[in-house]
Amino acid sequence: MIEDEDIDLLLNDLFDLYGYDFTSYSRASLQRRIERLCMLDKFPSFAELRYRVRNDPEYLKRFVEEITVNVTEMFRDPSFYKSLRDDILPVLGTKPFIRIWHAGCSTGEEVYSMAILLKEANLLRKSLLYATDLNPTVLEKVRKGIFPLTQMKQYSESYIASGGTRDFSSYYTANYGQAKFDSELSEKIIISTHNLVSDSSFNEFDLILCRNVLIYFDKKLQDRVLQLFDASLGTLSYLALGTKETLKFSVVQNKFKQLNREKIWKKIE
Repeated sequence: MIEDEDIDLLLNDLFDLYGYDFTSYSRASLQRRIERLCMLDKFPSFAELRYRVRNDPEYLKRFVEEITVNVTEMFRDPSFYKSLRDDILPVLGTKPFIRIWHAGCSTGEEVYSMAILLKEANLLRKSLLYATDLNPTVLEKVRKGIFPLTQMKQYSESYIASGGTRDFSSYYTANYGQAKFDSELSEKIIISTHNLVSDSSFNEFDLILCRNVLIYFDKKLQDRVLQLFDASLGTLSYLALGTKETLKFSVVQNKFKQLNREKIWKKIE
């Protein structure tokens, strides 16, 4: 069992040596992940894990990857994508240009899902999708647009459940157990590292998606991030969160109106 003081030491190391600030992440979640990593990588003691993180840049990459949650899939929660398709994109389509930010995008499955929705609504040509994460390793995967072929059956089912009517396999080329998505989709995606804990707003967006990221932050950091999103959205733009996340009781709740059960809010002031 890792003690609180141990976690403090490790978090201070990460900040002092590398500038990663995990101090506002939920403690219970952090502890679970660090304990899991100790077990997976067979560290006999916490001190040895700490030593590796301090002294081995390659291991640091692995550590950050394990601590930041990278669980994502294409068209996850199909009813959410159906709502984007039916309720949000027709409104965004009236704008001369569309900017969408996927904050904490992980390996990019949701970004490619959005690119497909935009293509089917004939809006991709006038859109840009910004994909950001604090973890450069996962962003490399977004850049390549290559995902395991074994996932495609499930992704195809979710795509159809979201209102998709095309043959899902027409969006990628299968090769050696991998599915590579069309460059027409990837060339509309702008990729950069962005740390929600410390970085500021960098553009004005029509839609921001940050799904299942805030649940790992404490209340103070959640409010900081929501203020960042508020500052990055024009009036009448949209914010989409994950199924367990809400703007209720947050510092920005009065500036937004929830549209439906799909955790999509419209900025009203």
